[in-house]
Amino acid sequence: MAPRVTQVASDPAPPTQTRVVIVGGGIIGVCTAFFLARKGVPVVLCEKGEIAAEQSSRNWGWCRKMGRDPREIPLSVEALKLWAEMNQLIGGETGFRRSGIVYLCRTADDLRRRETWLEQAGRPFQLDSRMLTRDQAARVLPGLNGAWAGALYTPSDGRAEPTLAAPAIAEAARRLGATILTQCAVRGFESTGGRISGVVTEKGRIGCDSVVLAGGVWSRMFCRNQNLRLPQLQVLSAVMRTEAMDGGPEISCSGTGFALRKRLDGGYTVANWSENIAQLVPDSFRFARDFWPVFRQQRGSVKLRLGSQFARELIRPRRWSLDKVSPFEKHRILDPKPRRRILDQARDNLVAAFPIFHRMKIAESWGGAIDVTPDAIPVISGVDSMPGFFIATGFTGHGFGIAPGAGRLMAELVTGETTVVDPSPFRYSRFTDGARPRPSPLA
Repeated sequence: MAPRVTQVASDPAPPTQTRVVIVGGGIIGVCTAFFLARKGVPVVLCEKGEIAAEQSSRNWGWCRKMGRDPREIPLSVEALKLWAEMNQLIGGETGFRRSGIVYLCRTADDLRRRETWLEQAGRPFQLDSRMLTRDQAARVLPGLNGAWAGALYTPSDGRAEPTLAAPAIAEAARRLGATILTQCAVRGFESTGGRISGVVTEKGRIGCDSVVLAGGVWSRMFCRNQNLRLPQLQVLSAVMRTEAMDGGPEISCSGTGFALRKRLDGGYTVANWSENIAQLVPDSFRFARDFWPVFRQQRGSVKLRLGSQFARELIRPRRWSLDKVSPFEKHRILDPKPRRRILDQARDNLVAAFPIFHRMKIAESWGGAIDVTPDAIPVISGVDSMPGFFIATGFTGHGFGIAPGAGRLMAELVTGETTVVDPSPFRYSRFTDGARPRPSPLA
C-alpha cells in the first residue's frame, strides 16, 4: 500500500518551447522547479507518474544536519534554513517543524562513533549537536526505557510531511509560472551542435536550453539510453504509519533497530533503522567495483538479496528510440512491498525502547526504493560532455531532508549564478576523473 499523497493536477498540455525541462516530479525536481520559477526562468516539470508518488512520499520525513557526511553538511545547513521558511515561501503547508532529532547509542562503541562525528564534523561546522548521558536522553525523550549508553542530539533539526511537502512546493512553482505535467514521461533529450536542444516526451517534443534529470532510481536507466554512465543502484526500505496516539515523544529519534517521527496527524512514522534490502540486479555486477566500499561499510544494515527483480531488469530494454514507448511509460510508479519481518523487528525494538507504543495501532505500511551512489552522496551537477544537461540524483536516503538546498543549488548551476555552497563534492565527473569516490567513515 502506498502512502496517501496530496494530488497535483496536471497542466493540460506541454508547451512547444521553454528554457528548462525537469525530468522527475519528486521532492528534488519540484524544489528545483520552484527556485527556477522564483528567478523568473521558464520551466516545465515532467513526471511520468504522479508528483511525489515514489520515494519522496515514502521516506521518514527527517530534516537533519546531524550525522551527515561532512561533504553534505554545508548543503544540509542551507536546507534547514530554507525548511524553516518554506511554508511562508510557498504559501502552503509542508509539515516542517523544528522538533529536534536524537540518535540513541546502545553500546560504548556506538557512543564513541557519534562522539567522533561530533568532534570531526559537527563542531567544525558549528552545529548545535551535543552528546547526552542516559539520564539526559530520558529527559529529552520521556518514557525512554532500556540500558542506553547515551545519545547524540541536535535540537535545531526537524521533520516535515513527505505526503504534503512536494505537492505543496509543486503548486507554488506553478503559481510562479512553472508548467507541471503528470503522466508525461520524458523518453530522452535531443542535442544540436553538441548541446541540449529539446526533450521528447510521450505527449510531444519540448524545445529547451537545459534539462535537469531528477529521476531518483530511474536516473541510471535514463542516462544509459543517452550513452552516459551513472553508477547508481537502489535499496529497498520498509515504513509503517500508526494511528494517532498520545504520550509518545515529540522529538524524532532512532535506536538499534527502530526510528520514529511524530506526524501532524498525531500518529507516528516508524521504520527499522538497522536493516534495508539491496536486491541483486544486473547493474549490481556492472557496478560492483564502484559499490563494494559502500556495501562493505554498510554490511550490517544493508542485506543483499537475489530475487525476481534480477530477471525483470535483465530483459528490460537497455536502449530505445525516442519515437517509441519507453520503459518509463510501461511502469510509471514503483510500489515495492514492505518486508514484514523488517517492520515486525522495528515494532518490537520500538516497544522495548518506549513501552507506551505497545498500544499503537498500525494504519498502513509501504515500501520504497532509495537511489544510492558509490560514495553515498548525491550528484548535483552539470555534465561536461553534454552542455545543458544537469543531474540531481543519488541522494542515498538523504534527498527529502536536503531537498530545498539541493533545489536551490541546482537552480543556481543551471542559471550560472554563484552557488550557495561549493558544488564540487557533488560533481558528476568524480565518477570519470579517477577520483575513486568513497563513503565517508564519519557518516
